[in-house]
Amino acid sequence: MLAYLFIIVALLFRWLNVSGLPIHLLNFTPVAAALLFFGARQPRTRIWIPVGLLAVSDVLLNFHYGYKFTPDFFVTLAWYAAIALLGNALLHKDSKPLRIGAASLLASISFFLISNFMVWMVWDMYAKNLSGLLGCYAAGLPFFRNTVTGDLVFSAAFFGIAYLVKAHAGDEADHTVAA
Repeated sequence: MLAYLFIIVALLFRWLNVSGLPIHLLNFTPVAAALLFFGARQPRTRIWIPVGLLAVSDVLLNFHYGYKFTPDFFVTLAWYAAIALLGNALLHKDSKPLRIGAASLLASISFFLISNFMVWMVWDMYAKNLSGLLGCYAAGLPFFRNTVTGDLVFSAAFFGIAYLVKAHAGDEADHTVAA
């Protein structure tokens, strides 16, 4: 149940950006953490659920901001699926803090590299040469800081909440058996 709840939290959090968050809070979202958690706790056959929900959210956000649909939309959907699959592969059997942190950092780094590459490739904001690509990555660094921070904080929170819920449920079962 928590896997679905965290996806809903990620969707709601994305809509906070519509309300005009200050720039220093942009990209501080629970999206990657929710995808990692979902992948770790749900079977691979259900990965389409968060990917589909995030796709609908992206369509609505694009409509709201008046963006046109470009290939980066589909690359982002593939990234959503890849992060959920990463959670399934790395964290399904072993959700230790080091593995959670490593998966979270991998999600942050991959999103930074892929999303900025797609901005450089699709949009006409930067020259289509190495200098333009490096400029695009440099311009994305403030957002990268927020992405890493958000991914680590929310991953720790989501997996920590699950651990506490499981520990509390175990305590309740122990008290029931003892009575």
